[in-house]
Amino acid sequence: MAHFSQPGPGSRQAPASTGEFVAPAGPVRLRGTAGDRRAEDRGTGDRRASTATHTPAPARPAGAEAAAPAPELKGSRSGPARDELKICGLAAVRARFARDPASIQRLFFDLERSRQVGVMSKVLAQAKKIYRCVEPAELEKISGSLHHGGIVAVVAAAPLRAPTAENLQAWARRGEALLVLDRIGNAHNLGAIARTAAFLGVPRLVIPDDAAAARPNDAAHRVAEGGFEHLEVWRVPGLAAFARELVDAGYDVVGAATRGGKLGGGPGGKPAAGSPAVRAKPIALVLGNEEQGLAPDVAAHCTRLVTIPGSGRVESLNVSVAAAILMWELIGRRT
Repeated sequence: MAHFSQPGPGSRQAPASTGEFVAPAGPVRLRGTAGDRRAEDRGTGDRRASTATHTPAPARPAGAEAAAPAPELKGSRSGPARDELKICGLAAVRARFARDPASIQRLFFDLERSRQVGVMSKVLAQAKKIYRCVEPAELEKISGSLHHGGIVAVVAAAPLRAPTAENLQAWARRGEALLVLDRIGNAHNLGAIARTAAFLGVPRLVIPDDAAAARPNDAAHRVAEGGFEHLEVWRVPGLAAFARELVDAGYDVVGAATRGGKLGGGPGGKPAAGSPAVRAKPIALVLGNEEQGLAPDVAAHCTRLVTIPGSGRVESLNVSVAAAILMWELIGRRT
């Protein structure tokens, strides 16, 4: 069990406890350490959370995954993949702690949040991991964002795997919906879509192994507000071939089109959405790139295309808004 050194005369005091373990402000000293040695130096060599006189070490790129965006889809804002994630905001950090507390490597929070992270701090202390109360300016450096919400958890990024044919068949047998994103390039859109998917109970999301596709990075996790903790994220080499595999596994593969599709049925004599032939199948909803929509080869392998009817005053919706409408209409109403 950890104990803490007494703060100096100028140290900030955490708010009075209300019965919960309250994380102390300032450096943490664990039993067995010498003097006022800082927790971030303890056995890890990690100085990213040092005082304001130090700057955080840059995150390490993951080699080939940091490739430049594809030329035909300029403006992708997903950024390079990394081996660590910085999860910001109390809701997102609590969701990660509830799902996988051991994955949290370091925890940083401001004085206001120190009252709300007592249990997390106690668990990290028992595991001899770093946790500290720091100034808001330091949280900005650690998170790389002004929108840190007063708390940042540094976690190991999970590798993204490709599903097998057996996985697809098992998901289809259980009638589980699937969300497929065709080169969604904005990490904020990815996070917003993940949040809605988690809210509506969609269990998994698939992205392509494409440099133009956003990954579930720091920004996506921040916008998702913990949504990624309730989603399995998978990655496939190519979406056209994957769409064919979904059809073979028994999915109704529904592509979202800006125009030409129908929300109540499908083109080319496909069964209507409410017919028993379609409703008996689980839905795989495919959403296209923000600027170019669905790739033609992906659209060609969808079971049907749907379009959200509008006033015609603007051409289309933001992809995360369209995703929310279609997930509710095609998936949420079934549950």
